[in-house]
Amino acid sequence: MERLGVEPRTPDLAGLRSVYSAWCSAVSFDTSLKMIHIQKGESGPLPGSTAESFFRAWLEYGTGGTCWAGNGALHDLLEALGFDVARAIATMLPSADIRSPNHGSVIVSLDGECWIVDASILSGEPIRIPRPEEPVSPGPLPRFEWLEGQPSVVWRMLTVPDGFPCRIEQVGADAQEWDELHQRTASWSPFNYQLNVRLLRGDLSIGIASGKRFEFDKDGLVSATPLDRDGRRRFLTEEIGISVEVADLVPDDSPVPPRPEGK
Repeated sequence: MERLGVEPRTPDLAGLRSVYSAWCSAVSFDTSLKMIHIQKGESGPLPGSTAESFFRAWLEYGTGGTCWAGNGALHDLLEALGFDVARAIATMLPSADIRSPNHGSVIVSLDGECWIVDASILSGEPIRIPRPEEPVSPGPLPRFEWLEGQPSVVWRMLTVPDGFPCRIEQVGADAQEWDELHQRTASWSPFNYQLNVRLLRGDLSIGIASGKRFEFDKDGLVSATPLDRDGRRRFLTEEIGISVEVADLVPDDSPVPPRPEGK
């Protein structure tokens, strides 16, 4: 909490906003430790498989993690602060060929309402899930939408700048199911092969994807510039706050092999 720059407080909406806003500006979505683990052929659980290992690495090296690691740690932090919180299994749908859940998220219940706080989407503000009978107004991304009767968040990344949905499939996954879904990504995930980073800096969403440094402003306008290895290292250390020790170990991007059957 000291590193996040927020004080422990009552587990209410103001407290949730305070903690989640701080998280979005301080704890990156990033694939650095996972890429190192996979490319070195290391055995054992993936980095960030427990909240303890996730926060130990964040405090020492400034690293974040992918969705299962980051949202698992965010879930446990909010639970420790007294929030009514649940793990949620979701499906990111950046393309039409996705068939099964591939994402972990977090849902907080407060006074009869539910809020999505996601350590990958990094919306800055918790996103309320409206009641089914409520009208849903269009607005800037990221925003809530119903998709096939399921709650979803429409957001953007560099490869899909106009936005795509993340659909919540199940609320209330236990730790074992969550960990199994995390560990199976060791055999194949696009994040095993290419560096992806995202963090909020004020009104900007900054990061790395497809070998480029990108920025989305509050209106969704994007700028992107290619990065060589030195530029990538400077971005990780100077803009994200990842240690030189880790930044130097992150392997170069490699082509993502075809998705295996069933993935």
